[in-house]
This record gives sequence, structure tokens and C-alpha cells, in this order.
Amino acid sequence: MYGRSRFKLPGLSVVNNHRLLIIFTKNPEAGQVKTRLAHSIGEEKALEVYEILRSHTARETEGVDAERIISYSRFIPTSDLFLTDSFTPQLQRGDDLGERMFHAIEEGFESGFRHIVLIGTDCYELRREVLNEAFSALEQYDAVIGPATDGGFYLIGLNKLFPDLFLDRQWSTPEVLKETATKLQQHSIEYKLLTELSDIDTFDDLKKSTLWPHQP
Repeated sequence: MYGRSRFKLPGLSVVNNHRLLIIFTKNPEAGQVKTRLAHSIGEEKALEVYEILRSHTARETEGVDAERIISYSRFIPTSDLFLTDSFTPQLQRGDDLGERMFHAIEEGFESGFRHIVLIGTDCYELRREVLNEAFSALEQYDAVIGPATDGGFYLIGLNKLFPDLFLDRQWSTPEVLKETATKLQQHSIEYKLLTELSDIDTFDDLKKSTLWPHQP
């Protein structure tokens, strides 16, 4: 079921030291994004917060020394803040988050990239220095993880694909990071942990962030 897809990414050349940065984003639609946050501040405000997070991610990733893919959850829009010459648009494939990450990274390796980092658009603390550190870590380790304060991760980077890191797993639980580290250890894969950062998924996350004072 999860054999090689023989799919190669169009429109990309393997340059920038064979580095690929994949950015997962949900299509920004009210009621479809930041649903836990929307319970506290409403769907429109939650969408505004998400667009701020996406804009921040676009700024911080634009200067990273890597090819960059922006991977949309539902469809590739006709206009979006990521649709610039700095990003190649793609569509996510898979039934859950794990399958979608698996296929995106698989396609990157099949296209000839050697160092692949995948992030989302939920972390207001993310800086390009962290992303550059992740790619530098992949020169020495086969995996790098950016731990999130909620027990998940905001970043994962690999030099080779390990399907059981992504497939047949439960996501959005406080055990995701711990389980991921255990699976890497089971494969005898040395990995580096980056600085712990916070995603913004709930009202408490928002209030604790530097983004909160700027929200009405």
C-alpha cells in the first residue's frame, strides 16, 4: 500500500545543497482553520490569527538556503501570500497528517533532494536561524526534530525516509514527540533536538505568545 510512488516534483531543480523545505498549510478559510482557537475568539478572528502566522512563516522561510515547497491541504488557490517566485505550490496527499507528511517527504527524496525539512504554519516563534540550524544538523545527523511545548513537534528533518515515523500513528496528542523519538531510537538513528518552541492552537497558546498584545 505504501510502496514507492514514482512521483517526482515538477518545477524544482535540485540546487541549494540538495536541500528542500516543505511548508504545510491549510487553505485559509473561516471555520476550517484554528478550530480550537475559534471556540474562544470566533471563526473570523481565528482566521486572522492564522493569516498572521502564515505571513510570519512566509517571511522567515523566504531567506532559507533551500528549495521551498508550499503544500496546501485542500486545493492550490489562484492567489495567496505564498504564491511568489520563492515557493513552489503543491497539494498534500493522504488521509491523515502522517500520510500527508510521508508522501510529501517521499516525493522530495524521489526528486533527488538529500536533506528535507518539513514544517507547518502554526509557530510564531519560528525563525530562519532555527531552519538553517535544522539543515546544518542534517549534515551530521540523519534526523532533526523541533520539539513543541504541547508534546508534538513543529519541525522534522530527515536524510532518509522512515515510514513508521508517519504511518499508522495517532496525531495531535501530547505523546507525539516522545513516540517519534522512540521510533528513531528503534532504528538506531542519531538525531538532534532543536530549541523547544510553541505552536498557537488554543486561546491559552495565543495569550502566552508575543502575538497576543497585537490582537484586539
